[in-house]
Amino acid sequence: MLKRLPRVVRERQMLDAAVKVFAARGFHAASMDEIAEAAGISKPMVYAYLGAKDELFMACLQREATRLMEAVAAGVRPTARPDEQLWNGLRAFFAFVGAHREGWRVLYRQARSEPHFAGELAGMRARIVEVVAGLLESATAQSEAPMPNRPDGFLAMAYAYVGAAESLADWLADHEEQDPELAATRMMNFVWVGADAMLQGRVWHRPAPDTAG
Repeated sequence: MLKRLPRVVRERQMLDAAVKVFAARGFHAASMDEIAEAAGISKPMVYAYLGAKDELFMACLQREATRLMEAVAAGVRPTARPDEQLWNGLRAFFAFVGAHREGWRVLYRQARSEPHFAGELAGMRARIVEVVAGLLESATAQSEAPMPNRPDGFLAMAYAYVGAAESLADWLADHEEQDPELAATRMMNFVWVGADAMLQGRVWHRPAPDTAG
């Protein structure tokens, strides 16, 4: 007789299978039959453990979002310099995407295209943006050149940086030959070189209006 698996192990098997199928097929095209087959269990058991397809999809989103946030939080050392904190967070972020490409596709692509689930992604992004904005504010506190438009300036910059990181991560998800650490390095150069210049008071100014003619 087969040994009965603990519920937590069985649910993990179902979620792993569901993430794989959703990533390959998309929410609408994926079927519960495919997911049950990929998990090696019966379809009624999937319903009994995790509910209908929309509930299963939400469970996948919540698990992947939690995993991502935990990975980033574990990478950031609060006692490090702001640039080191940002670097450690980026390394953790891209390492997660590199190790969980299917999870990223579900979390970023599928959730964005489905209004019913977009709130889960928005909540995750808001938490990451808050972390990045806090790092920028902390860095400014150590600088003699105050950043203009505080505190909204931090939040606006954080949204821009997070959006850029997400775009690069989405590219990474489709290029398995690419090194996540190199992606993190590229993102760090893009983010910190500009941010560091601003923190030292070197900012671009809009040109004066052209009054010729």
